[in-house]
Amino acid sequence: MTQLHDVRRSPGRAEMATIPGGRFTMGSDRHYPEEAPAHPVEVGPFLLDTHPVTNARYAEFVAATGHVTLAERAPDPADYPGADPALLVPASAVFTPPGHPVDLRDAYQWWSHVPGADWRHPRGPRSNLSELDDHPVVHLAYADAEAYAQWAGKRLPTEAEWEFAARGGHDGREYAWGDELTPGGVHLANVWQGAFPHVNDEADGWYWTSPVGSYPANDYGLADLIGNVWEWTADWWSAHRPATTPSCCGTPAPRHNPTGGKAALSVDPGAPLGERLPRKVMKGGSYLCAPSYCRRYRPAARLPQTVDTSTCHLGFRCAADLG
Repeated sequence: MTQLHDVRRSPGRAEMATIPGGRFTMGSDRHYPEEAPAHPVEVGPFLLDTHPVTNARYAEFVAATGHVTLAERAPDPADYPGADPALLVPASAVFTPPGHPVDLRDAYQWWSHVPGADWRHPRGPRSNLSELDDHPVVHLAYADAEAYAQWAGKRLPTEAEWEFAARGGHDGREYAWGDELTPGGVHLANVWQGAFPHVNDEADGWYWTSPVGSYPANDYGLADLIGNVWEWTADWWSAHRPATTPSCCGTPAPRHNPTGGKAALSVDPGAPLGERLPRKVMKGGSYLCAPSYCRRYRPAARLPQTVDTSTCHLGFRCAADLG
């Protein structure tokens, strides 16, 4: 059933939709192992931006505060012991498509550490934001997203809030809009079409990011939750835990407003010693998600990301408490 939604505008804020809260099944047992097990969760009502924060909005924040993003600063050598000094310059990760098929197990075949890439130069130092005001801002580390949220009087959503909102009141659906990726051949999100990472036929109209709201909003009035850019959430990365506490009726009781794990436990133990940084959960997939490689353009999909990472396909949207 179509859900009613309320969109509010406050001075100095982007539009936000009222998300009613409720119970839903978080995660999935049908796809990637990190999404399992599917388990009942309950979230309270909250507000959520109707689309990711745009370049224009982030520029307002920077103009007001003078904030310098992590990608615009040279890393402190003390934070990266043993790192090549030549790499400790202002830089960010940029998608660099190869001209031929590559081993999909090696992401370095299509990712490059590009000096001079940042939110103002999303595709490298020679690029700019011309005609990109209404595209999602990218190349932001977690602290850069959090700083904006605090300035705007908001916060970042929890993973559970984000996933509940993405489902739009339709628990159990594969995608935010139903169970088909392109129902009737219609593209409903900005994702990759073709042989990743070297051929994108742009059947959806976009190669890189797309303007926010280019595709229909879900039944909560939220656009771009799937594809376009990954989005930071407030949760530290942890594995989903099975619901084991029975309710009075013998079924698992839902967790109420879960907030993920702990920072120390979110660290990847397999990372080199100098790179064992805490990780946050990111959600939603991006324009680089492809059926042949990364089917993470679904509400249940999730990935960890170290808090110092910035890329050309990772952005954010803000939440706020009601009241």
